[in-house]
Amino acid sequence: MFKKFSLGIATLILLLPLALNATQHDANKSALQRQCRCKPGDSCWPTTEEWKNFEASLTGKLLKPVATIKPCKKNAKSNACLEAIKKVHNPFFLESNPGNAQSQGWLNAWQYQNSPYAVEALNTKDIIAAVNFARSHGLKLVIKGTGHDYLGRSNAPDSLLIWTHNMRQVTYNESFLPVGCPKKTKPIPALTVSAGTRWLEAYDEATNKHQRYVQGGGCTTVGAAGGFTQGGGFGSFSKKYGTGAAGVVQAEIITANGEQVIANQCQNQDLFWAIRGGGASTFGLITHITYKTHALPAYTGIFQGSITAKNDDAYKVLIAHFLPFIRDNLINEHWGEQISFTNKNTINFFLVFQGKNSSKVDTTWAPFKKWLKNQPGLYAIETKFWPIPPSKLWDLGFWQKNHPELVTINKKNGEATGQFWWAPNSNETYNYWYTYQSWWLPMALFNKHNINNLTTMLFDASRISQVGLHINKGLAGASRDAIKRGLQTAVNPSVNDAATLLLMGASSNQVYPGVTGHEPDKKQAIKLVQQINTVMQQFQQAAPHAGTYVNEADYFQQNWQQAFWGENYARLLLIKNKYDPAGIFYCHHCVGSEYWSADGMCRLKNNHT
Repeated sequence: MFKKFSLGIATLILLLPLALNATQHDANKSALQRQCRCKPGDSCWPTTEEWKNFEASLTGKLLKPVATIKPCKKNAKSNACLEAIKKVHNPFFLESNPGNAQSQGWLNAWQYQNSPYAVEALNTKDIIAAVNFARSHGLKLVIKGTGHDYLGRSNAPDSLLIWTHNMRQVTYNESFLPVGCPKKTKPIPALTVSAGTRWLEAYDEATNKHQRYVQGGGCTTVGAAGGFTQGGGFGSFSKKYGTGAAGVVQAEIITANGEQVIANQCQNQDLFWAIRGGGASTFGLITHITYKTHALPAYTGIFQGSITAKNDDAYKVLIAHFLPFIRDNLINEHWGEQISFTNKNTINFFLVFQGKNSSKVDTTWAPFKKWLKNQPGLYAIETKFWPIPPSKLWDLGFWQKNHPELVTINKKNGEATGQFWWAPNSNETYNYWYTYQSWWLPMALFNKHNINNLTTMLFDASRISQVGLHINKGLAGASRDAIKRGLQTAVNPSVNDAATLLLMGASSNQVYPGVTGHEPDKKQAIKLVQQINTVMQQFQQAAPHAGTYVNEADYFQQNWQQAFWGENYARLLLIKNKYDPAGIFYCHHCVGSEYWSADGMCRLKNNHT
């Protein structure tokens, strides 16, 4: 009797994995065969009892998200509306509520809409439960950490939202060794962050507490484990330290079948490659990610200023002389951030530098300042620069004491929280986008044969709208190490020849779609968008194979597979179909989205995997 019982248990133990795998296989097969996802009112939509049982399985809560701006759509003059408008211009407030995001929408593309339900994920277990529930019930799945996205990828009607905001654990390890790698592998100082961590929190741990540099985003409220890194991710010093994606040494990922997978250089290498630059939450949901950290540079600082020309002709001459200066002096590992060309015949620049002391910065700019001086009456230049101790880059106390004009303090109930965002970013908080377009400009456009054409294009574009050159968002002139590690990621390889990312956009955070008296002027906006489309086409025609940065691209980007990933797309699609054949993870213009209708709700008949 005992032997029979033992044999039964042993047999059950042996067969259980097979039974679970069969169940999992059936669930995947069912999801793959389902042509459309379920919506409220459909017979396949979970019942009230099923939602209750699901909630009971969670550590966190099952929430019903509500947008803070909602009272304004009922009465734009009410006190509730006025209070809501104050709140939505605080990026930290937006992130603390699952019903909000950093952007309101995009003209004729998308408008922010809440999911009927959101999982307040507190741990990996909650995320696995949410993925399994969405797959088994045929629900559209949306993922949001900070909601810092222009393209509407972190919201959708009739979906289940996984909200990772409260997963913000950060750990520094002086001797990190990727799981599964040989013991002879040399450990490195690394930083591990959870799914909802913001870069401000990552920098606080790495730089403020441990005197290390980690390559992340410039905005303090951008997520450190979400779309920023998965789309490639550029920071101020990317030409020195590489992209955010290139800094990843390990990730814990929940795949479409609810499996918890570790991906690094020693295991699941295909998935490891894909999540570093292959697009936001396309291959699974990252619950924890680990970054390589670096020794702090010897020097860091800010160089800010403007040059204004007396008239149009002088401005054209100025551009023609400034572009070679950029090419020869700023396209290297020492410089980063932004240069803009305006219709006021002014070139503005807000640049950061590292590895150069004040004397060398002076030396860099001296020849150009001399040229300006030798053109009496034609140009006015204003510059200022200040060194910043590398260990104080993210120290709020330092900024409050030395440059309070550059930071905005996050306050709750009138009290400072220790959180801040850069004051210029306030203009982007709760934006409604009319358009936002980008294109990489390769080094070839800056050579002597093409410089006149580039000058003309920039001048003409500046007549329409401000044109920005983000020199840190291209890897031409980058350090050898940055290039080497970048080539091991899924980011479009053309980034390595890109001197800069050119950006043109139009938006407002003082309009509120659906709110009476605060609606955007669509007629005027459409006219401006058409003008920007025309000038952006000229840059694309001048460098047709350059491509662009997936996280800051046009919602309507043509040939997006090639533009975003170039020669890497075919491999990315194979990996997508391996780990997520049913398309559980979907977003607009993400890998595999061509298999789905524009709203991501129904699989296209001619695009079965």
